[in-house]
Amino acid sequence: MKDTSRILDLKYKLMTIELLNLAKRRFTYRELSAMVHLPETVLSRYVKGHVLPTADRAEEINKTLQKYMSLERELQERIRFDDNGYFDNTQIISDTMLLERAVQNAVGKFAGRRITKVLTAATDGIPLATLLAHRLGVNLIVAKKNREVGVREFIEEVYVPARTAIMFSLFVPRDALRRQDCVIIADDVIDSGETQRALVKIAQKAKAEVTGIYALVAIGNEWKARIESAGNVPVEVATQVLKKEAREIPA
Repeated sequence: MKDTSRILDLKYKLMTIELLNLAKRRFTYRELSAMVHLPETVLSRYVKGHVLPTADRAEEINKTLQKYMSLERELQERIRFDDNGYFDNTQIISDTMLLERAVQNAVGKFAGRRITKVLTAATDGIPLATLLAHRLGVNLIVAKKNREVGVREFIEEVYVPARTAIMFSLFVPRDALRRQDCVIIADDVIDSGETQRALVKIAQKAKAEVTGIYALVAIGNEWKARIESAGNVPVEVATQVLKKEAREIPA
């Protein structure tokens, strides 16, 4: 128990340092010093990784910065639509520091829940899902659009993306998910909800439990009914875009 407690304590301190690094992109050391009431030299040592804060100080820094560093605002500022209403997620999924911030948010949302696997669909959900799986210390499963050579058996789920009349399939190696697994589905965007519903069904076919779904951006509200039709699965999103004409740029 002591070792576990020390590990969790260290992870929290490192999460605080990550948040400080993200804050440093927006604020100067002088501004950060005024916010958290610590000398600039001390903050610099934290940011550069020369020293870690104590547990109590890390908690104080974290709570203070949460007031100024809104993940939702960070995401909203990076959301871009073209003239046809397609959503460009490039500025979001390419920023690993922002994704680390989202991972902190996801871990907090599902704190205390058993999670043994992180599941996502190729391709844009992979960066977030990879960092989340790494933070949780569990394996990552990527559902792909094609059968891979060398894998004998797959779990397949057919779905029809929104605004198309084409049937697609997602494939997961059959032995990647097991009955005792508890799965978090992670994705960059929930648009129609068809992809997430397909992932839920893949987990259900493996007799695994879906602990929840976490996404960076949800577009509109149509997706809610589609996901609910697959089961009572908790859904957490970092931010919502209420724009009916918005469409995600096809991968």
